[in-house]
Amino acid sequence: MNFLAHAYLSGQNEEILIGNFIADHVKGKQFLQYSEGIAKGIQLHRRIDAFTDQHPIVKKSKARLQTSHRHYAGVVVDIFYDHFLAANWTKYHQENLSIYSQKVHQTISKYQEILPQKSSYFFQYMLKNQIFEIYAQIDGIHKVLTGMSKRTPFESGMEHASRNLIDFYQDFHAEFEEFFPLLINDTKLNTLEDLGSL
Repeated sequence: MNFLAHAYLSGQNEEILIGNFIADHVKGKQFLQYSEGIAKGIQLHRRIDAFTDQHPIVKKSKARLQTSHRHYAGVVVDIFYDHFLAANWTKYHQENLSIYSQKVHQTISKYQEILPQKSSYFFQYMLKNQIFEIYAQIDGIHKVLTGMSKRTPFESGMEHASRNLIDFYQDFHAEFEEFFPLLINDTKLNTLEDLGSL
């Protein structure tokens, strides 16, 4: 899952949200350098990624992209799934996506001093492009994936991935709708206290 799903699955806890946001830029046991809440957010992010990566439904989505995007297929699927969450936001959250997005930005702003450098750079990109909101549109997905393709060390084909989304829209949507409730349940069943002692 990508940033919108990770934010959503963080619930109402600010430190969990921050940990979830910075987790990709915190390696190994570096999470121990943070407060307990942020450390748990980092662990939660890792659990979400592990559950997602190994799930048969997600693997089915990835397989559809394997030929065109190879080992970047998982990255593309993460973005596609965030698209379906954004496009169907009112099904999962009572708050308007724009308002929710601004609240997430405000929360991250309060913790800017502790953000890893790469997380800080990405936060500025979030603010400039309002990515949670543009995720809801296919044009927005195309913009995000095209930008990512310019930063990959190898040929990814991500600048063309929105065509796959259009061509197989119903298939990807159905897989997201089947998978996301399972991920929500896994997150709820494995409470933050059970994510491991710090």
